[in-house]
Amino acid sequence: MSNGDSADILLVEDNPADVELTLRALRKANLANPIHVAADGAEALDYLFGTGKDEAKSDAHHPRVVILDLKLPKVSGLEVLRRIKAGPATTTIPVVVLSSSREAPDVKEAYALGVNSYIVKPVDFEKFVEAVGTLGMYWLLLNQGPH
Repeated sequence: MSNGDSADILLVEDNPADVELTLRALRKANLANPIHVAADGAEALDYLFGTGKDEAKSDAHHPRVVILDLKLPKVSGLEVLRRIKAGPATTTIPVVVLSSSREAPDVKEAYALGVNSYIVKPVDFEKFVEAVGTLGMYWLLLNQGPH
């Protein structure tokens, strides 16, 4: 897990148990890519745009994919998504929402803001591992990004 250097994956999740499950699922899928974890929306924006506590660093970070929860403290996941897709340097970063919300307004707004994929967190651990492993494999190995 990365603490400051550029990472291939930015995981934005405030629930420590879900962070650990996601990290375990990615390891189980044999994805050893560097991962940076942001515990809230403000921390994610600081990391992506080189602001706040990340302001002293040389520049912003542009991961290969952002895995984003919606229900976050400080700044909501939908606002993080809005800012990513509005920034000229970040608009092409793939964003995958991984949320427990299957509420139609959340899904609809996420797609209206430009989310690349919306996955509802499975309750069953094995299904969760499979879903996270599949999303990691696709976005890190199969998808051809613009970079």
